[in-house]
Amino acid sequence: MLIKAFFFNSLFLFCYRILRRKLKVLKVLHRTSSSSTYSKYQKYPSIIHRSDLSDHTLIFDVEGALLKSSSLFPYFMLVAFEAGGLIRAIALFLLYPFVCLVGDEMGLKIMVMVCFFGIKKDSFSVGTAVLPKFFLEDVGLEMFEVIKKGEKKVAVTNLPQALANSLITNCSLNTARKYLSVVKADKRSWQTLPRDKYPKALIFHDGRLALRPTPLDTLVMLMWLPFGSTIAIIRMIISLSLPYNISTPLLIFIGMRLTVSSPKSSQNSSQNGNLYVCNHRTLLDPLYLCFTLKKNITAVTYSLSRMSEILAPIKTVRLTRNRDQDAMMMKKLLNQGDLVVCPEGTTCREPYLLRFSPLFSEMSDEIIPVAIDTHVSMFYGTTAGGLKCLDPLFFLMNPSPIYTVRLLEKVSGLSSAGSSYCSNDKTRFDVANEVQSELGKTLGFECTKLTRKDKYLILAGNEGIVSKIK
Repeated sequence: MLIKAFFFNSLFLFCYRILRRKLKVLKVLHRTSSSSTYSKYQKYPSIIHRSDLSDHTLIFDVEGALLKSSSLFPYFMLVAFEAGGLIRAIALFLLYPFVCLVGDEMGLKIMVMVCFFGIKKDSFSVGTAVLPKFFLEDVGLEMFEVIKKGEKKVAVTNLPQALANSLITNCSLNTARKYLSVVKADKRSWQTLPRDKYPKALIFHDGRLALRPTPLDTLVMLMWLPFGSTIAIIRMIISLSLPYNISTPLLIFIGMRLTVSSPKSSQNSSQNGNLYVCNHRTLLDPLYLCFTLKKNITAVTYSLSRMSEILAPIKTVRLTRNRDQDAMMMKKLLNQGDLVVCPEGTTCREPYLLRFSPLFSEMSDEIIPVAIDTHVSMFYGTTAGGLKCLDPLFFLMNPSPIYTVRLLEKVSGLSSAGSSYCSNDKTRFDVANEVQSELGKTLGFECTKLTRKDKYLILAGNEGIVSKIK
């Protein structure tokens, strides 16, 4: 027993001495490099308040000047989780205390090794699909306004190229290869860069993590995963097996939130079923509409995986992308009962509405727009490059996912005769744009002309079409 105690005591002292020597060397190197840098470059503590920068070339440190947080751990954790998987993310988290002990330079090399080892460059899409959102949300407004004033901008960063390209491209900056320490402001008083001042509109982004994975938030997420998986399965079983009047209070009791609003006059004056047209936030949109109305509704989809079709608790019908065939099928379904369609054809996480396909405008004389919004705190329930069949599971794994469903006043559709024009010379495109505009005003979203194809080409490099398995 004494021999074992002596062994562990000696091992601890040995590791302690090595780390202590390492830290001393790093401190000396840091002081030397800092003094040499300061002797070569002049610091301007009040550069934020200067206005005569239009004819200057500004050289700045990305981590020290542009970003509010100087910690690079969240970005590496995003790469580890989204590109490498859960095991790699756990490995990076467990190594984080050691990364803090060995110093910035060695710690950076360790994080790069853990995150990028074995990942193919051609298949690495995290840099363009996931990171831009988190980089932009961490940019300080004050320094960004200063940088915009400069004639030329040179960004200096310690980030590896795969990560740096994402930030530089989205902030419209130039890059430099050597590290340079520049002015540090008091970041505590900095404001976050508003969305309307982004160099490029952030409409599409991918990835499962909705939170910024700081060390503390990563710990909370990893601890929540076993409970989240269990509670997600329980929520699915309740929603699939129990009637709406019983499942709704039970789901609310275990953390799910649903806010509903509807107009006073919602009676259907037509002989056929109601046609509900909603914006698309997750695959659960039609199901939440069913919970709102407390009845089953048939949903038509533009592209849905076979697994999602099997697991869907309501009837789903896939469109063929042949206008005549789809029109006949939708009219037949309307004769059988209520129908819901998401004319965007794909989900969008940000406050934007994609272009509406006008096919629905010719299906009924009365159209009921449905404004849908969601809020999650930990995981996104959508993906462009991952497994879509897991989308509902990730959404339900959130501690308290929030859904808002608003039924709006009816909008007049085209004549039942199927003509492209009605009595007031409105085309099917006018009707589609009117419904999109009403939903945008209600939600406070911006209407765009972007399509499903645009989204998948940006995020996944394909057109987002799921081939049907026969």
